[in-house]
Amino acid sequence: MNLEIERTSLITATQTLDASGMNVGTTGNISVRMAGGMLITPTGIATSALRPEQMVAMQLDGSWDGAFRPSSEWEMHAEIYKAFPEAGAVVHAHPDHCVALSCLREPLPLFHYMVAGFGGDDVRCSDYALFASSELAKVAVVALKDRSACLLANHGMIAFGADLDMALIRTIKLETLARQYLLARSAGTPVLIEGSELAAIRGRYKNYGQQK
Repeated sequence: MNLEIERTSLITATQTLDASGMNVGTTGNISVRMAGGMLITPTGIATSALRPEQMVAMQLDGSWDGAFRPSSEWEMHAEIYKAFPEAGAVVHAHPDHCVALSCLREPLPLFHYMVAGFGGDDVRCSDYALFASSELAKVAVVALKDRSACLLANHGMIAFGADLDMALIRTIKLETLARQYLLARSAGTPVLIEGSELAAIRGRYKNYGQQK
């Protein structure tokens, strides 16, 4: 890992989320896995003021060195890296439609085949837990079992990927689907995909969208 490149990539990813309205002010946080730990965005610094040297290198036990404190949600990232070896990057954000659905404390059901791209027949909503708490980290890991993203009750969403690009793609995709689902609900009752179609979708997703 080139640490300087990764520091810059975290800032670029944060700017991308802000520009698309997924976060505002100092909300949300992003990390990438590194040997023995992770590199994570700092707490309480607006995107416009972020500099590469402010990205915090830390261990998964919470220890860190330097002048800048890590995101207050560092433990949620750390527990995801511990629980899911395939996770190379984690994105936590507060996009409007994910937040709205999380406040209903409902999962995102299989109203559209792309929901299956997160690993199952829905995107779960976690149990409620206080922000920046150990309990939030625990309920997030539970909701992510066999999934690559989840909603966080009355809070927002979190997603991981093999790399930062994939984690960002999943974040944007989840917000898009949440918006479409709530739009469909505003017009009526969405018809969910069920029965034999579930197996067909699972089979198609084994190699869907992948280069040979």
